Amino acid sequence: MNEHTRRQFLGTVLPRAVAAGAGLTVLRPGRSLAAEPQQLPAPNPGPTPAASRGGQGAYGASRFGLELDGKSAGWINSAEGGDATADVVLEKAGADHIQHKHLAGVKYEDITVNCGTGMSKNFYDWIKASFDKQFIRKNGAIVTYDYNGKPSSRLEWFNALITEIGFPALDAGTKDPGKMTIRIKPSQTRMVTGSQAALPPAGLGISKQWMVANFRLQIDRCQTASQRASKVEAITMKMVQTTTPGVGTRLPGMEAGQWEVPNLAVTAAEASAAELYQWHEDFVIKGNNGHDKERGGTLEYLAPDMKESLFTLTFRGLGIFKLAPETATAGNLTIRRVKAEMYCQDIGFASAMA
Repeated sequence: MNEHTRRQFLGTVLPRAVAAGAGLTVLRPGRSLAAEPQQLPAPNPGPTPAASRGGQGAYGASRFGLELDGKSAGWINSAEGGDATADVVLEKAGADHIQHKHLAGVKYEDITVNCGTGMSKNFYDWIKASFDKQFIRKNGAIVTYDYNGKPSSRLEWFNALITEIGFPALDAGTKDPGKMTIRIKPSQTRMVTGSQAALPPAGLGISKQWMVANFRLQIDRCQTASQRASKVEAITMKMVQTTTPGVGTRLPGMEAGQWEVPNLAVTAAEASAAELYQWHEDFVIKGNNGHDKERGGTLEYLAPDMKESLFTLTFRGLGIFKLAPETATAGNLTIRRVKAEMYCQDIGFASAMA
């Protein structure tokens, strides 16, 4: 092929081939792990603490399963904690001028689990019972599966309470996935290797897509402001716990206390916030803030169709205490927004999966 012919080939045929390849790349459909829950993901490129813990070295775990009372509760995004530890006590220096040390009784770290939709009914029932102050203790396990779907280890935990329940911040302007955080306080844990646990049933793990942009807020007598809300700050329930000395054991006891109920913080367009301003004027400035003036509301975490409710939080005893505009910058043409902060007396939980 002479130089003229070669130049002509490179200038015409090759660009067409590249363009055709690009078109095929665009048209090829992507795969969804949510649609194929039993498909194990590709190996991670680097080590994770959980992987090392499972005895698999730098490229250990590929998935984590949750068990409750001997039954599979589905796949989880991540898990950490549950290690046995002890406090180091410093003794008063003696004649040898050495400050000796010893260990206090053994204790077990909390287990923190991140998950979304697709969990079992008994898992969401446990969360609901905790919201309803029915502090139910459960046994369970975090099962680590390798790339072949074989369980390599399991962290078993006993007599545990849910002590923290967290829901993500919501923002209508983002495309981030939603995940809840559950903190579990076990009385005792143990690591078991070579587990024979089976994979969760095929019916579990089929997660409905949950995005933090998809939500519906409703506050009594603030319908317009609720509908125009663009952000809701993260909501986390934390339990006040009471530790008691163990009887006949080195393990401390733990009694459930009451929930620390968080505030509800909502951001809405200033042009739609007249109802919030009226409430703030009456409740805060004029002082009409008895319990009979408090309000209720709901927050629904929605599926992508914006119709189906995945989870619902019900607020009881809302009282507005602050209403302020967001910081404005000269020359900024964005919509002016205000942030309303409300205390809350109690929160209820419901799940479409329960």
